This record gives sequence, C-alpha cells and structure tokens, in this order.
Amino acid sequence: MAVAPVVLDGVVLFRVRGVSSLPAETRARLIGDRIAEVAADRTIEPGSLHVVEGEGVSRIVARGVPVVTLVDADAALEGLHRKELASAHLAKVQEAIADYRAARTPGAMRRSIVNAVGAGLVLALAVAALAWSWRRVDRFLERRLKEGVRSVEIRSFRLMRGEAVWRAARSVLVALRAVVLLGILLLFLSFVLVQFPWTRGLSRGMAAFALRPLQEMGEGLLSSIPSLVFLAVLFLAVRLGLRAVRLFFDAVGRGAVTLQGFDREWAEPTYKIIRIAAIAFALIVAYPYIPGSDTAAFKGVSVFIGVVFSLGSSSVVSNIIAGYMMTYRRALKVGDRVRIGDAVGDVIETRLQVTHLRSPKNEEIIVPNSQILAGEVTNYSSLARVHGLILHTEVGIGYDTPWRQVEAMLLLAAERTEGVAREPRPFVLEKKLGDFAVVYELNAYCDNPQAMNLLYAALHRNVLDVFNEYGVQIMTPAYEGDTPEPKVVAPNDWFAAPADTTPSDTAPARTSRLQPSRRTATGQPTPHS
Repeated sequence: MAVAPVVLDGVVLFRVRGVSSLPAETRARLIGDRIAEVAADRTIEPGSLHVVEGEGVSRIVARGVPVVTLVDADAALEGLHRKELASAHLAKVQEAIADYRAARTPGAMRRSIVNAVGAGLVLALAVAALAWSWRRVDRFLERRLKEGVRSVEIRSFRLMRGEAVWRAARSVLVALRAVVLLGILLLFLSFVLVQFPWTRGLSRGMAAFALRPLQEMGEGLLSSIPSLVFLAVLFLAVRLGLRAVRLFFDAVGRGAVTLQGFDREWAEPTYKIIRIAAIAFALIVAYPYIPGSDTAAFKGVSVFIGVVFSLGSSSVVSNIIAGYMMTYRRALKVGDRVRIGDAVGDVIETRLQVTHLRSPKNEEIIVPNSQILAGEVTNYSSLARVHGLILHTEVGIGYDTPWRQVEAMLLLAAERTEGVAREPRPFVLEKKLGDFAVVYELNAYCDNPQAMNLLYAALHRNVLDVFNEYGVQIMTPAYEGDTPEPKVVAPNDWFAAPADTTPSDTAPARTSRLQPSRRTATGQPTPHS
C-alpha cells in the first residue's frame, strides 16, 4: 500500500494512505497545505482544534473546517482504532502549529540570523586554520617523503621517478582535503538551514544527501560479496595460469626448451595469443558475476561499446591479425633491410599493428601490418646471410664497342669496388640489344645489405672511371646522331674544380692493356687479371 508523509516546516507529522482517485502524495500535500493555512492564521488557537466523529470517519476541524479526515483504512494501516489515531494526529497537529508560529516570531528570527552569521564565522576560521595546518603538513611531508623517495630511487635503480611518487602522494592528500572540506561544508549548510523554518526540510535532507550514496554502495557491496569472491578466485586462477604459460614460453624463447618445428621467435607472439584467449574466456565466465551486469544500464553500455568497437576497430583488428601472420610466415625480422611498397629501410621494431623502418636517410617509416600482408615485400637480408645479395646495375654501350671489352671493363670496375665479394665472382649479362645500344648488366655479390647504397655509389664511380680510362662512351637513352668526339672524360680532367686536386687512395691506377674476358661453361664471364 502506497503511503506519503504529511510535512510541515520539514517535519514529518504522520503518514497517510492513498486511493486510486486520490494518490497518497496528493492527499498528503493537501493535508499539509490546510495545516499550514491554520498555523498561519494566528486567530485560531491550537487548542480550538478538535475531533468530530461521523459514520465511519473522524475529522480534525478548525472553526468548523475539516483539516484532516481519517477513515478506518488509515487506522488499520497504523494498527490502531480510528478514534485513537484521530486523537494522536490531533495532538501532533496542535504541536506542529505551535512550533510553526514560534519559529516565525521576531525573536526567533533574530536568533536564527545570529546563529547563521556565527556559523559562517566559525566556518571561515575553520577553513583558515585548516589551510594553515595543511601548508605545514605539506612542507613536512615534502621534506620527509622526498628523502624517502630518493632513497628508494637509489636502491631500486630508479624504477619509478621520485617526482611521480610525490605527485601521487599529493593527489591522495588533495582527495582527503576535499572530503574534509565537503564534510565541514555539509555541516555548515545543515546548521544554517535548520535555523529557518522555510529551509528546515532541506537541512533534514543534507545528511541523507551525503550518506545515501555511501549507504547504497555499502548495501550493494554486501550483497555482491559472493560474486566478488568468485571473481577474485577466477582472477587468481587466470593470473597464475598465465604466469606458468609465460615461464614456459620464456624458456622456449631462450632456447632452454625446444619444440620441433617451432621457432624461438614465435614464443612471444604465441604467448600473447594465448593470453588474449585466456582473458577473453575469463571475461565470458565472469560476466554474469559482475555486480550490476543484469541491469539495463550495464547491458546498454555493453552494446554501445560493442557497436563502437565493431565500427571503429576493423582496421586495428586487420593490422593485428596481419602482424601475427607475418611473424609465423617469417616474412621479416628486426635488422632486415626490406622494401615495402615505395619504402626502403631497416626493420627496427615489429608490433601488433605496425612495423617501424629506419630509412637510409635516418627517417622512421611506420607501415601498417595489413599493408605489408596485402602488398609485396622485398627482403634484402634473408638470403644475403647465406648466399649473398646481388647488386646489379646497367649501362648502354654502342654496337661499335666489342662486348668482350665492355664485360672486362665492368668486371674491372667491380674488382676495384671495396665491399664487393670476390667469391662468388661478379658476372655480366647482355640484357638487351636495343635500337641504339647494347644494355649490359653488371652483377656483384655483397654480404652487407645495409651498405648496398654506398656500394652502389662506389660501383657507379668505378664504372665511370674505367670507361673514361679506355675512352668508351656510355650511351644516353636516345640520341639523334654521333658527335665528332666521344662523350668521355679525359683523366686529366677527373679532378677539375671544385673537386679535390689530390687523387684519393681509392683512385684506380690506369691499366695499360685490357684483355677480353673469357666465359665459363655456365655462361658467366671470367675476366683476365
């Protein structure tokens, strides 16, 4: 049965029930308004109020006007006879009217104002005293805590910055101060509001305003203890299981434990996959035991998070999956020189979503893993460790120059280039018989892919020098006709200004005679020394 309180100046006089045509809240408000009207009319003495009995009804009247009407159902609600309930309500109404009028006398109002002003002064003094004491406490704690934190830094090799520890301690102190100030402010407001009859009801609700959330949280915590115990046990079980799995895969990564067909580099990503799967399984098991999981609000938030995740994380998930697939496919690893699309560089870090490259220009290039998986990846290092990387460059030479001479000059340029492997030996291929020139390709091995740009530069310099030495013109892509003089640089002009006029140690000595190269059975050229 719904009931509602009859309130006057914030004081609950009694409670009344309602019916379908007159709800309890409406009936209680009407009774309170009639009592307030009688209390405001000082010509009506409280003692003049009396009970008038009728057939099945009791009325508290003032000057013949009903103020409160009671029926047998109201008495049954209180477990009393109707006449007894009417007498008790009459005494309560008379007392409330007397208090209502006493609280509004000039003397009472003056006392209320004085009390409110005094409370304000006490509040100001209390805040000033707290501020003064807190400053002293801050200086004391800063001196003592910073010394202790500095000692911890030294002993723990600065696992955590001392400034961060001090900021955390300050945050705790600020939170405590906020709680203390809030408590003092609530006490002040409650005291001031209770001084005046118009705000007395608000003062009665101040304590409930501050304590109701704590009460509800406490009751909710007590009711959730069994679920919280289950969640704690589940958390410990998953944590211990993951720790055991971590120890196992750490041993695999170190090589202490070997698994047939399982690379050591796979240990870390495999552990991460198992960890994600274990956490997902634990969340599914724990969901029904999470406090509030059966509420509509919790379900709505879960659906919202799921929708946001599904809409906004498609690229993230694809990059993560691509990262794991690249790991197990052995496409690349840290330290490899690779080409991904137009990006060339050394792999410095591989993550779940992106791969970081350092370009030859010392630029950091971040490539999404999904792009790597969907595109073509050239790894210069994976085979170079065993077979060597083949550097290759092309030149176009006219048909009037013997191919044997061209091969010998290209091989001589490769021989002069430091960093090019002597074994396997360099070789030359005639790639194309073009309209105006023969396209030759020089191939030379190296075992250091990170130096390929420098080796290419050195190789091209030596090619230019050798062809200039022997007066052989390197053709341009296309031309209209031959000039009277070949397009070569004479040795005397090799160091024209502003070049250094002193030949470097790596400057090749002029070869007086160049013999044609011989070819092996495999078709690779073998130049004469």
